[in-house]
Amino acid sequence: MKKFFFRHITYVLLLIGVQLVCGCCNKLSAQSTEIQWLSWDEAMRRNKENPKKIMVDLYTEWCGWCKKMDVTSFKKKEVIEYINKNFYAVKFDAEQKDSIHYDNKIFVFRKEGRRGVHELAEAILDGQLTYPSIVYFNSRMERILISQGYKTGEGLLKELTFVLEDIYVRIRWEDYQKS
Repeated sequence: MKKFFFRHITYVLLLIGVQLVCGCCNKLSAQSTEIQWLSWDEAMRRNKENPKKIMVDLYTEWCGWCKKMDVTSFKKKEVIEYINKNFYAVKFDAEQKDSIHYDNKIFVFRKEGRRGVHELAEAILDGQLTYPSIVYFNSRMERILISQGYKTGEGLLKELTFVLEDIYVRIRWEDYQKS
């Protein structure tokens, strides 16, 4: 009877262990099927520890093209893998209310017009508040490119390559698009 009991306990523990391992594997594979979006603060912290280029997706809750990019371009496997491997990706609501401390300044939401704007979004977009917009920075937080409007997965990959491979040092984005 004791052998029977211990055998069953062993099987139960083994099954629990397998489920735990599979659960972890599923979480890992789920992570790799989505872009690992960071907050601004988290991206800045990680960049200090391990410098990388930074991609900031500026959106608003009401922006239809932003939502479309979220369910199309940002769901493409190649785009997800490329961004997760090579960039710190920041998802930034241009109308968020939280203050952000960056570069010895405090950026806040400012009520303006119908909705208002976050000062950091306004600053990194040079006041051209168009959504969606993606802003790319090098690891020293020097702006490389402001890219406005909806992009297909293929168009986004071309843009990411332009930034990652430092092609912007040799040629303007407009000229690179034509090539």
